[in-house]
Amino acid sequence: MSDALLEVRDLHVRYGQVEALSGVSLSVPPGAIVTVIGPNGAGKSTLLNSLMGLLPVAAGTLRWRGAAPAATVEARVGAGLSLVPEKRELFASMSVRDNLELGAYARARAGDRDAMATIAEVYARFPRLKERSEQLAGTLSGGERQMLAIGRALMARPTLLMLDEPSLGLAPLIVREIFRIIAALRESGVSILLVEQNARAALAIADHGYVIETGEVVLQGPAAELAHHPGVVASYLGGG
Repeated sequence: MSDALLEVRDLHVRYGQVEALSGVSLSVPPGAIVTVIGPNGAGKSTLLNSLMGLLPVAAGTLRWRGAAPAATVEARVGAGLSLVPEKRELFASMSVRDNLELGAYARARAGDRDAMATIAEVYARFPRLKERSEQLAGTLSGGERQMLAIGRALMARPTLLMLDEPSLGLAPLIVREIFRIIAALRESGVSILLVEQNARAALAIADHGYVIETGEVVLQGPAAELAHHPGVVASYLGGG
């Protein structure tokens, strides 16, 4: 039996008659950063959305901690899965603190008295969010919005944090900061499934990587090896 935290086997996801994922298999071990790289339209976001329960699975097997995952998104969050979507989906007219508190809504409703105390942990990890606690989320910079989106997901105390294109639209200096934060999260015990077009940055912090093209895994292996694979270098790292 696999000791993987998340196990995906032969996953198929369709939009109508169009198959977006064709037999994708991957696993995320506890305490690891696993990255999925590939071009636009390859199915990377579809993969994360299906794992979160936002899209129906046409065929295949998902195992979360050795069992079938819960049916609803809310239940999957409660079981330790969290997703930071590509568009971040913050509540722009609400304050930073209110956005964070919403991230712990399910915990608070379940009677977790420590739910709000998690805000202090998020502020310790993201001092800029503490400085802007009462500021409206819609007035934040791109990097600050990404930090808030990650912080809100952390409010649910996830075991596995799934990140969809966290570097999208950010300046290089901010990208380095975001990836430093992601690496630090792994050190704190949070496993990461990272979907990212910035293959160089993703492979630099990941333990294992998968390359998806047209809905299929075409390559996988230790991230350090993929970073030197001729096909990856030519297609994604500006080599060749």
